Order: sequence, then C-alpha cells, then structure tokens
Amino acid sequence: MRIVVTGGAGFLGSHLCDRLLAEGHEVISIDNLITGSISNIEHIRNKNFTFIFYDVTNYLYVDGQVDFVFHFASPASPIDYLELPIQTLKVGSLGTHKALGLAKHKNAGFLLASTSETYGDPLINPQHEEYWGNVNPVGPRGVYDEAKRFAEAMTMAYYTFHKVDTRIVRIFNTYGPRNRANDGRVVPSFINQAIRNEPITVFGEGKQTRSFCYVSDLIDGIYRLMKSDEHWPVNIGNPNEMTILQFAEIIIELTKSKSKIIHEPLPQDDPAVRRPDISKAKRILGWEPTVDIREGLSRTIEYYRALMHQK
Repeated sequence: MRIVVTGGAGFLGSHLCDRLLAEGHEVISIDNLITGSISNIEHIRNKNFTFIFYDVTNYLYVDGQVDFVFHFASPASPIDYLELPIQTLKVGSLGTHKALGLAKHKNAGFLLASTSETYGDPLINPQHEEYWGNVNPVGPRGVYDEAKRFAEAMTMAYYTFHKVDTRIVRIFNTYGPRNRANDGRVVPSFINQAIRNEPITVFGEGKQTRSFCYVSDLIDGIYRLMKSDEHWPVNIGNPNEMTILQFAEIIIELTKSKSKIIHEPLPQDDPAVRRPDISKAKRILGWEPTVDIREGLSRTIEYYRALMHQK
C-alpha cells in the first residue's frame, strides 16, 4: 500500500514508519518537526520512503494514490502540550479534519492515534473502551485530553456520515528508543537522571500507577488494528500496573545508579491510576504485549547511554 503517516518523525510515528516499510509498504512521512526530529528517521535508507516537512493543520494534499492515512501528529508529553497549547488543540481538531479529508478524497483507510488521556483521571481501574472518562476540560492537561476526545468524535463522524474506513487506537504509556530525553515523560526523565546519578524526581508520594508498554509491542498492536475491520476505539497498552515509586526503583537497579529518590508536589490533574483493559485487543486482534518491562527498559537504557556518549 501507499501510506501517509502524519507525525512520522516523532517517537511513535518513526517506529510506525519502520514497521510499514519492513512490511513492504510505501510510506510518506509528514511532520513539521515541532516535537519530532529528523534524527528519528535519518537511519531510513529505503526508496519507498519520502519525508515532507509540513504542518498538517493546513490544507493537506498528497499527489497520487493513497491507500491509508495514519494521523499521529501531535505534541504528546505534558511539557510539550503545556508549552504548545494552541498547536496541540489545532492538530487535534484542524489536523484531524485535514487528515480525514485526505483519506476521504483518496478513498483511503484512516487510523487515529488517540490516547488513554481521553479517560482523564479515571474513576475505574482498569479502563475499558466503553468508559467515558473523567476529564477536566479547563485544567492544564485539558488542551491535550480534549483535543484527542474531539479527534475521536471527528473520526467517528467521518465513519458514520462519509463512510470513511476509520479506526481509533487509545495508546497507553509507551517507552523505548527515540523518546526525547528532555520531553518530561517519566521513562526518559528517570533513566537520564539515573544515568547521571542525579536525584530521581517522583511527584507526590509516588503511589500513582502507570502501565508501561514497549514501543515494538505497541506498533504491532497498531499494525494489527490497521488490518482489522474494527471501527470503534481499541486500547493498546501493557496491563502490568506498577506505582511510579516502584518504577523508579527498577530503573535505579537496572542502571546501577547512585541516585536517590526525591519527592516534589503532584501536578494538577495528574491521574491517580492508569491501566488498560486489553480484552478487546486480545479478542479482536489476537494481540497482547510480549516484551518484559526489564528487557524493554534495558534496551531503552542502552539507547540513552549511547545518546549521552554522542554529546
């Protein structure tokens, strides 16, 4: 197939491009590099790969045949969407509209990269796809949460009204190589603090929980979703839940770090729990994660150590 990936130079988008190329598809990666990076795709040496520097909140046109559109463009870490609130809202609304318009015009399939953040600070645990969420629309995280919720609504409208062949993946915490070292998310933050033997910053008491999925597992689930006929949202993530404090201790152990854990005040609207119910993904896609947390973290630690040595 000839496939468009918006946000194709980002953390997840670049890994998706790798998988699509490995499967023999032609890939057109579109990114304005606000949070993506050419370094994420500079390793690609493939005649079937094209990169276009472009902001997908503008009119989106791609010459020739397009068989599928993945909409992955968006700031995705709290630091990014707090610094870029308007851009985050625009890419979730206007960007989704333009990407869906391209899919409609080309009679192509479409997959929206949504997020577990649509569940907000959930009142149930684990979170299943039928749960509507507990989101503060005017809090600091609202620009991301509501952008993605709007994007889901827009995607379903194009499915029901325009009959576009759409899919929605709700992505839970994902980690691995190419996640920016300074993007503020817990995995790169903890690993880089540990490598430098700096204090590891845990917000609150560290009792809040997260479930971490290695990037190759996530991309496999998304690729399976693309090939499926499922139009309603599907959770993709690792259901193995742990506290942030436990996670910090594992990273100190794996890095053999001398870091000590320090505590800072909990950010506003920080979710107390986060764990996917993946029974739907198991049933429909035959998918579940296979990479153990220690194995995945060891690979990721190697990546950040190498990155540090390059500087």
